[in-house]
Amino acid sequence: MLYQSLFLLSLLFGRILLTVSKAKFIEMGFLKFNRKRSEVKPSMRRKLFLSLGSLAAILLLSGVISIIEYRRMSDYVSELIASNIESINLSQRLSDITREYDQQMLAVVVTNDIAIMPNFDLEDFTAQADSLKASVKSPHGMEMVDSVVVSFDAFMRTSLKFDEVFLADSVDTGEWFFGTLQPRYNEFRHDINILNESIHEELQTNSANFDAGFYRSIIPGVVSVGAGLLMIFLLLYFIMVNYVNPIYRISSGIDAYKATGRIYNYHFDGDDQLANINAGVSDLTEENHELKRRIKALREKE
Repeated sequence: MLYQSLFLLSLLFGRILLTVSKAKFIEMGFLKFNRKRSEVKPSMRRKLFLSLGSLAAILLLSGVISIIEYRRMSDYVSELIASNIESINLSQRLSDITREYDQQMLAVVVTNDIAIMPNFDLEDFTAQADSLKASVKSPHGMEMVDSVVVSFDAFMRTSLKFDEVFLADSVDTGEWFFGTLQPRYNEFRHDINILNESIHEELQTNSANFDAGFYRSIIPGVVSVGAGLLMIFLLLYFIMVNYVNPIYRISSGIDAYKATGRIYNYHFDGDDQLANINAGVSDLTEENHELKRRIKALREKE
């Protein structure tokens, strides 16, 4: 029993040591990885390009969003315009069908020949009217379509009595046509003309909204993105010329002096803190060079 307990304790202790060692190994590896990462420091140019590049990306993204929004609005208005054009065509088709039927009945009255009495295609007219209802989007337009259907129904119900009136000896067909049937047709034509005018006005409004929406949505976005990108490039050029390049030259001059002892002689025009730093570096390198020269002279005398 004692041996079993010692054996279990040894196993437990070994497991603990293994766990601790593994954790220590992982920690050392993680620290070494972090140390390697910390040794790779981004340069000033890289930081500058990354920051300005991020700003440029945001501007480009806003421009893309503006264009997408314009396309969405453009598709919506284009759909409305296409619907208006379809409504105009269907309304004209209904007007043509009914006018042709009215003229054919007038020909029967003039010739007094019932044999040429036309057959009205009510199924085709109903299909055209349903398509017209579906193409009209505005509530006011739908009400006018209903008015057209009602006036046509009144005209059609009256025209169905044409055979009865024509065969009746007591009724003058011409007087009935111009006094009863034609007013129904005139009401229908009046309603469908109002519908056409309304659709044309809506088409003009949608076209104007399309033109106005183009300048409201796309032009400001393009101008702002273009101006933003131009400002970024100008700012980048200004910073590179006046700050980044001088700093890199100062750093290169210091490295050259440390490596080869070459005199630091970089100069540039300016009156800001960077010019003061450059003057200070120049003075320090000259003093250091003079100190080394004196030390060397003293050693030679000894």
